[in-house]
Amino acid sequence: MKVLAIIPAYNEEANLPVVLREMSDYAGGVDCLVINDGSRDRTAETARAAGAGVVSHPVNLGAGAAAQTGFRYAVRRGYDVVIQIDADGQHDPRDVPALLQVLGDEGVDAAIGSRFLEDRGYRPTRMRSIGMLFFNGLATILTGQRVTDSTSCFRALKRPVFKFFAEMDYPTDFQDADLRVLMKRAGFRVREVPVSMRPRLGGRSFINGIVPAYYVFKVSLSILVTLLREAPRPRRE
Repeated sequence: MKVLAIIPAYNEEANLPVVLREMSDYAGGVDCLVINDGSRDRTAETARAAGAGVVSHPVNLGAGAAAQTGFRYAVRRGYDVVIQIDADGQHDPRDVPALLQVLGDEGVDAAIGSRFLEDRGYRPTRMRSIGMLFFNGLATILTGQRVTDSTSCFRALKRPVFKFFAEMDYPTDFQDADLRVLMKRAGFRVREVPVSMRPRLGGRSFINGIVPAYYVFKVSLSILVTLLREAPRPRRE
């Protein structure tokens, strides 16, 4: 398989060298593409110096928009599989082979990393835990499949899935429970895989202050719109 790791990044020059070195150590043979989402630091230069490909947005468009840029790049360059991984070091590249192994099973279109299938020490804050439980339960009901980590963006996608994401009206910011519901309605087969979650290597998450309240509203609205729309019929290659 021809595999591309897409790494959306906004002001992550301090973290990228470690992430890209670990990708080389633990996911050899996977090409890395950093989507520099309008960073104000040396994110792009740091990524190039580490040997990664770089696509830059002139302004900050959001994590979802950066991911979609990566999907479109992968479609045009003929990749078979996309791995989506964060630039802040929270996702452990040691888990990439497990995602790819599950994706190699017949009948699986998307492998989603879950922090809760196994107890690996991850402990969210009380507020985040409440939100996760709510969206996990909602996604489980709407997909008819047990969902333990509806907010995970650590995933491996086969070409029909990321091509579908590349062509659709993809969310510009949060890419969470609404996409799990959408994948189910589109007929894609999803399996969760236990993964680890680490603290950020450095910097500060953008999910703070009033953002959690906005997040709940935005994702709930997106799920409602997904349910009201006609079920999508993606083209399989």
